[in-house]
Amino acid sequence: MLTKRIIACLDVDAGRVVKGVRFLNLKDAGDPAELASAHSEAGADEVVLLDITATHEKRNTLLETVRRTARQLFIPFTVGGGVRTLEDAGAIFDAGADKISMNSAAIANPSLITEIANRFGSQAAIVAIDAKRNYNDNGKTDGFEAWVQGGRKQTGHDAVTWARQAEDRGAGEILLTSMDRDGTGQGFDCALTKAVADAVRIPVIASGGAGSAQHFTEVFQHGHADAALAASIFHFGLRSISELKQQLQNAGIPMRCAC
Repeated sequence: MLTKRIIACLDVDAGRVVKGVRFLNLKDAGDPAELASAHSEAGADEVVLLDITATHEKRNTLLETVRRTARQLFIPFTVGGGVRTLEDAGAIFDAGADKISMNSAAIANPSLITEIANRFGSQAAIVAIDAKRNYNDNGKTDGFEAWVQGGRKQTGHDAVTWARQAEDRGAGEILLTSMDRDGTGQGFDCALTKAVADAVRIPVIASGGAGSAQHFTEVFQHGHADAALAASIFHFGLRSISELKQQLQNAGIPMRCAC
């Protein structure tokens, strides 16, 4: 059985790590290079850095921030935000990233997924999907919609269908964030995660809502996630990653060594 991964996320705005609730009310969480190093030493399997305002502000990723962070890491390092072209991706890889995460640009230009996968390998091409529940007139969930520009703009794309299309285009992983659960600590959206994970053959990283070890257990067992990503629960010292891994191992979930 393949081991599950625990991924620490750094949402970066103007060179600082920030965290909010449902993509709003951001507060400072620290320096990305320092936090990346701390998360790595604490047992994180990977680190993801997302420049969350690059697309909205129509600018490129802050490459110096990527370089400083990459120098602190000896585990896989993914960078996203502001990737619009193959050249943008190349610059981020040159700055030290191992993988690229695409969201808004991938929906606007799906061929970008294929271009990056063909040049750098599918394992380096991650498509991020920020998904929000749709509700019918009876207040029941009626599918999930993909949003772009840091959760500011609807796309009309069904998140599950878009995940399949991204896989067909060459994506090697899906980074799936529940906008409804982001920063709430109420737990991952297991229904959303399962819907996408069961629809594709590539790994799905669950994101949004982690507040306890039980939430990780649930998203691995019931959401069928291959990896789980969190930010607040790690940034603000709510839980040791090595302790979290031990609890998951005790629950029968195969984990990579946190030593």
